[in-house]
Amino acid sequence: AAAVFKPIRTFFSRQGLKAEYISRPGNAAEQIAALADKGDYDLLIMGSHGHTSFGNLVMGSVATNVLARTKVPVLIVR
Repeated sequence: AAAVFKPIRTFFSRQGLKAEYISRPGNAAEQIAALADKGDYDLLIMGSHGHTSFGNLVMGSVATNVLARTKVPVLIVR
C-alpha cells in the first residue's frame, strides 16, 4: 500500500490537497463499501480500468461491487 500511495501523496501534497490514506486487508469492495457506509461521506469517487462488459462479467469489478454494496453515491471515472 505504501508503494501505491507514495505517488498519490506526492501529487496531492504538491496541489495542497489533504487526503486520508487507508489500507486494510480483505476483499477490496467489501472494505471500501463498509468504510464508506460508516463514514460521513457525501460522495465516493472511484477509478475504473475500463474493462469490457464481458471482462467485468467474468472477472467482476471492484467499482461495480462497491456500487452495489454501499448507500453512498458513487462516481466512477474511466
